[in-house]
This record gives sequence, structure tokens and C-alpha cells, in this order.
Amino acid sequence: MKYYVTSDIHGYYTYLKEALESAGFFAEREPCKLIVCGDMLDRGKEACELTAFMIELLRQGKLIYIRGNHEDMMMKCLLRIAQGKASEIASGKSVHYTNGTWGTLLQLSGMSSEDAVANPTELIERVKASDYYKILLPETIDYLETENYIFVHGWIPSVTEGVKPDFTYYYDKDWRKADEAYWQKARWLNGMILACRHKVTEQGKTIVCGHKRASIGHSIFHGKGTESGEGAIYTPFYDDGIICVDSSAVRSGMLNCIVIED
Repeated sequence: MKYYVTSDIHGYYTYLKEALESAGFFAEREPCKLIVCGDMLDRGKEACELTAFMIELLRQGKLIYIRGNHEDMMMKCLLRIAQGKASEIASGKSVHYTNGTWGTLLQLSGMSSEDAVANPTELIERVKASDYYKILLPETIDYLETENYIFVHGWIPSVTEGVKPDFTYYYDKDWRKADEAYWQKARWLNGMILACRHKVTEQGKTIVCGHKRASIGHSIFHGKGTESGEGAIYTPFYDDGIICVDSSAVRSGMLNCIVIED
């Protein structure tokens, strides 16, 4: 099977189309699937267009959607709104605003920020009635494992020791049995740090991830470019046991799409 792999689209449908076109996805004549390694929405302004495109791929049997931390954040944001926190979120003082979730909810609901604050119940109802919430979110999975690859968002669940932020990470042989809470933590991990510094990898396989911009790995572990800003390298990061494809679309103005046959 041929897999086209991207991650952290963050609502940038135009960037996705350009990346898929460049990779040859639309000209493909052999069986193939698009793997999205999480964070489909938040930040970009094309949530509805992207949703429609992904649903069509799902209908064709061409979409595999890995759950990311932003998918988790949407559920948490809706819960906070139900608890009466819509005004606080809309004010810009919440992570749900700065990370783009509030803006995504407005796009999916078709409501203005003012109307959403005044009518939070309607906001929740409209979002839950959206195709993204009803059709795409239920399709998300924690990981996909093939013969030679494992596709995740942040990293595989890993054992931690120490006090944050100075955790030491160790391989957990039972990571495939991880519960939802364990996976929610794993979706925030920096795979490049886990693979290159802590050596948490899966023997005989390559883990493909997103979540953290590839420029971090290029800079820290390969000594090329900067972590962000001028000089940053946003192309996919390759090292032993890892491929990171997050392009940091909001910074780079593009998305990565790699092609894997397995």
C-alpha cells in the first residue's frame, strides 16, 4: 500500500492541496491512502473546506486520521464552554483561544464570536451537528502500525521519571495497551527529543510523527538552521527510528507530504 503522510494541517486547506499536488497524490492511479498524523484543524481559516475534502476521502476509503492533541483540545474546549467559560475563552485569555480552537468552533458553527458568547448552548449544538464532529472525529485512532512503520501524533506512550520539565523517558513495552489518559499525554510529546535524546524508539520500525515542528530536530540534532524564524528548516526530519513531518504551517506557509510504501 502506498501512503501519503502529512500532519498538523491546522485548517490550512490550500497548503494541503499544494502539498498533495506536489507529492503526486491527485495523479495517483494505484491504491493509496492519506494518513493525517493529527491536528487537522485550529489556526487556519479553511476548516469547512478541509472538512469537506477529508469527508470525501473518507467516503472513498482513502483517509486514515490519527488523533492529535488539538482533537483532544476541541473536546475540552466544548466542555469548558458548557461550564460557562465561553466569555473567558473568547477574551483571548485561554489556551483554547491562543491555540486556535475557539476560532475553529466559530468556523464550524457559522457564528460570530459575539453571538457565540451570548448563545454558548447554540454554539455547542451547531458544532456537534457539524460534519467534522459527527463524521471525522469518530474516525480518529491513536496510532496505525504497518509492517515497517508506526504512525502517531506526538509519540508512543512512554514511561517517565523525574519532575517536569526534566523528565527522563523510557520505552514502555506495553504501549500498545495504553489507555486514553496515557495516549493523551503521548500526543503532547516531542518525538524528536524522545527518539534522538532518550532513545525511545520501536525496534525494527520507524515512527512517523508530527506535533513539533521539524525545524527543532534539524537545529538541535543535526546542527542545521534555527528552531524557528529566519533560517529554520521545516522540511521533514529523518533520523534513526523517526520521521517528523510537522512543517509548522502557520510559520512556514506550507505543509510537508511524504510518500511511504509498506
